[in-house]
Amino acid sequence: MKYSNNYTAMDRELLMQKVQMQMSEKRFKHVLGVEETAIALANKYGASPEKASIAALTHDYAKERNDGEFQLVIRRDGFDLELLKWNNAIWHGIVGVDFVQRELGIDDKEILDAIALHTTGAAEMSLLAKIIYVADFIEPGRDFPGVKEAREIALINLDDAVAYETKHTLAYLIEQSKPVYPKTIETYNKWVANHG
Repeated sequence: MKYSNNYTAMDRELLMQKVQMQMSEKRFKHVLGVEETAIALANKYGASPEKASIAALTHDYAKERNDGEFQLVIRRDGFDLELLKWNNAIWHGIVGVDFVQRELGIDDKEILDAIALHTTGAAEMSLLAKIIYVADFIEPGRDFPGVKEAREIALINLDDAVAYETKHTLAYLIEQSKPVYPKTIETYNKWVANHG
């Protein structure tokens, strides 16, 4: 895919190189799977394939950073200090946007919002944010009970796919007795409980 320079000064190859340098080979393979899925969903649902590519390639850019880097950015850059009670699972999206902006020079609000929300979702999500949220869940490398059904739903109705993912993620967190980030509950209330 050829980038237009509207959202990043880098071409796709350079962006991929910069992303790859920040993560393990396994994580990078996941990122490429998310990109492939996100572009397909963007084409199906009428979003920008270029934005989908950029958001997908950068969604886990900060995933393998150490906790100290996240904590520093949270304190330094005016994030809600309640975030310090959480961990990388939450930080790499919400705070990861800061790394994407500063280090990669990507400033497009829709792309950054999609990165920020890709693990928690939100009551209000743009089409791109829904695409990245779902693509991260169903990319070809994922293998868990229900992923086949999730892929089928994503090809029929994106909002239903958001609901399916949210319900399964919340059920997993509850089953594992893990804390649930408040925005995830908001996502559930909007896309599952009130989805009709």
